[in-house]
Amino acid sequence: MSVCHIAKSTAGGAVTVPPSKSYAHRLLIAAFLSGGKATVSNVDLSNDIRATIDCLKAIDDKGTLDCRESGSTLRFLIPVAIALNGGGRFTGTAKLFSRGIGEYEKIFKDQDIKYELSEDSLTVDGRLSSGIFQIDGSTSSQYITGLLFALPLLDGDSEIWITPPVQSRPYIDITLDVLRKSGIKVRMEGNHIFITGGQSYNLPDCSVEGDWSNAAFLDIYNYLGGDVSLQGLNPDSLQGDKIYRDLFRRLDAGWCEIDLGNCIDLGPVLFTLAAIKHGARFINTARLRIKESDRVADIAGELAKAGATAVIGDNTVEIKPIPASRRATLAGEGIVFDSHNDHRLAMSLTALATLFGARLEGCESVAKSFPDFFETIKQLGIEVKDE
Repeated sequence: MSVCHIAKSTAGGAVTVPPSKSYAHRLLIAAFLSGGKATVSNVDLSNDIRATIDCLKAIDDKGTLDCRESGSTLRFLIPVAIALNGGGRFTGTAKLFSRGIGEYEKIFKDQDIKYELSEDSLTVDGRLSSGIFQIDGSTSSQYITGLLFALPLLDGDSEIWITPPVQSRPYIDITLDVLRKSGIKVRMEGNHIFITGGQSYNLPDCSVEGDWSNAAFLDIYNYLGGDVSLQGLNPDSLQGDKIYRDLFRRLDAGWCEIDLGNCIDLGPVLFTLAAIKHGARFINTARLRIKESDRVADIAGELAKAGATAVIGDNTVEIKPIPASRRATLAGEGIVFDSHNDHRLAMSLTALATLFGARLEGCESVAKSFPDFFETIKQLGIEVKDE
């Protein structure tokens, strides 16, 4: 585990945000399904994206698909591997598999697809049949995306019925956008998706747009006294996390209530800014507990080191800000933050650390989504030293 020291410092300057991980996963899969004819440019080789690239090669070779820690890779490619190869063997970390594949298990049982699931692997053997699929919309949109990639390849037409409430709808919209760019006929009406079978992918050469999710971890410095200009973002993007700008302004203005239902990955950075500013109440937070870390309990524990407190409910979190009396003493307390091996916690806590100086354990976790994060903030004047 690497440790770095973040000095008290203020960010300033202009940087280009990294490319969208959400779009990159999907465009790479669509390019693969297009027979490898399309070139996808502006791809940041984070650990998650490397996992998807390697797994696509493994599908071609009918080898083991090592998903590492990438939930998107695992859930997107399970139906694809079944549709193309009649199954496959998937591996990854125990933490990844602890997040579950429950919606797929229901499909396996309904369609008599054989599978064996362990704490760090899944083996599937069978054929996916077209038809009607009912998916719980409150779990993860990744199941819907996986099916959307695979179902057009099957002989018959299919339908996906999403049981409300539908969480993370913008991620479904991104998938539909990539499918349409690939010439795939698909139609969504309310929570009902219609997919024509027997189709072929034909994605043209394309470039991955900037990542609004990771932009939040740079833009937060503008609310900490910095002056940062972000370049490379598409203002008309379908990415749901572009809402962070509105949410940051609300947190900066005063106490507020924020719904994380369609922007769950913003949870850690929003909790952090709430702790720095005026506090806030967050709803639809339950899914944060089954991410790379328990993003409710773990971030709450780290924010507590700086004096913020959290009131945690089943699907709510209320953050009470760092008291003014505590802020005056933080610079001399020698706080050590723990990333809990979670890239989003690491980047959020780094921002907090710039206010008074602190050490961060597990700095390497940023490689999951933003490998150049620390180099980028150094360009902005943030002092970071490895220990």
